[in-house]
Amino acid sequence: MKLSSQEEYGLRCLLHLARVPAGKSMTIPEISQAEGLSIPNVAKLMRLLRMSGLIRSERGQSGGYTLSRPADDIKVEEVINVLGGRFFSPKFCERHAGRHESCAHAVDCSLRVLWTTMQDVLSEVLGKTSLADLLCNEEQMLVMLTARTPSVAVESSRVARGALTR
Repeated sequence: MKLSSQEEYGLRCLLHLARVPAGKSMTIPEISQAEGLSIPNVAKLMRLLRMSGLIRSERGQSGGYTLSRPADDIKVEEVINVLGGRFFSPKFCERHAGRHESCAHAVDCSLRVLWTTMQDVLSEVLGKTSLADLLCNEEQMLVMLTARTPSVAVESSRVARGALTR
C-alpha cells in the first residue's frame, strides 16, 4: 500500500488550517509557502477539499480558506477517502478479474480476506483519528495511537521509536 502525495499533502494543508485561530484564514500562497508546495498543487488540493465540504473559502482581500467544521470533527479516514480513496473496496474484485467477466477466485479468495482485514484495521485507526489529534507531536501521537488501538500500534511503536532517534 502506498500513501499518495495527494493524500499526504492534502492532510498537511488541512493541518495548517487546523492551526489557524478562529476568525482567521489562510490563502493558497501562504499554504504553499508553509508546505514548500507549488501554488497550482495547493490550489488543486484546496479545490478537492472545498468540493468535499471539508473546507470553505471566502473571496476578497481578507479571504482565504478555513475548515468547515472543528478539527476534532474531521476524521483522517474521511480526508483519505476524499483525496485518494479506500485501500480496498468490494468493487476491487470486479475491476481486477483479468480477462474473465468475474474473478476466478470469487468464491474462495484468501487475498480478499487479507485486503478486507487490512481495510478494517486502517478504518479502525483512521476513523478514530481527527485533525485535532494530529496537532500533537510525534511522541504524543504514538501514545495516543497505542492507547486507542493497542494491537495495531505495537509495530508502529517500534518503527516510530527508531524514527525518533535518528
